[in-house]
Amino acid sequence: MKLNTSQNQSKNSPPPRFRKPSFTVWLGIGILLAFFLHGLYISDLTPERIYKGFFRLGTFLAEAFPPKPDRLINIIKATIETFEMALVGTVFGAIFSLPLSFLAAKNTSPNRFIYSLSRGFITLLRVIPDLVWGLLFIVVVGLGAGAGILAIMVDVMGFCGKFFAERIEEIDPKPVEALRALGASQWGIIVGAILPVTMPSFVASTLYSLEASVRSAVVLGLVGAGGIGVELATSMQLLRYDEALMTIIVIFVVVLLVEQISTVIRKSLI
Repeated sequence: MKLNTSQNQSKNSPPPRFRKPSFTVWLGIGILLAFFLHGLYISDLTPERIYKGFFRLGTFLAEAFPPKPDRLINIIKATIETFEMALVGTVFGAIFSLPLSFLAAKNTSPNRFIYSLSRGFITLLRVIPDLVWGLLFIVVVGLGAGAGILAIMVDVMGFCGKFFAERIEEIDPKPVEALRALGASQWGIIVGAILPVTMPSFVASTLYSLEASVRSAVVLGLVGAGGIGVELATSMQLLRYDEALMTIIVIFVVVLLVEQISTVIRKSLI
């Protein structure tokens, strides 16, 4: 009877309404609006400029068609190098993310200090763009694929470390408590109760990282970190637009294949 009464009251109650935003909210909106308007101003995207840009784009397409396949073998080799950079960087990044995520999850971290330190380290890895990491590692190890692999590895550690830790925190605590009550070690709890539940999500996140890493590897090549980006940058700088278009087509095909294969694997896991 009480249940019916409460249900009737909820049905007769007025719908929720928007509450008046506080001064802090209005201030934040004003600041964001000011940045937005200033961004429009500095972009100088006038209708005249956009109109002329379409003509320049038409000139590029006219010079780029048909795509020139003379250097297709070199382009394919560079594309394979790009994929290998992304694969190696993603694998090592995911491996190093695994212990880091257990330190950064509240329910598996040894103490509050290590938890905060691990979370801060993951945040640091994530807030610095992969292009900046690439430039830093070029200074460290020089030009080439090595710098690209290290940059991708660090970027993946930031991405996977965050999502791995959040997935660990979402698990049902009952199996963990049961193993702990039986006297299982922390390693036994991780292997017996946490990894079997979280591993499909870990693999799916790693595959997402691989997709992003393939695209990142192309951009990293533009600054000298190896791969197909070097070929694309050279073609554009020398105004060989037909070769550049051929490179873009190969990049598109490879990225599309990686995404399709990754999607199939994720669907089979989740």
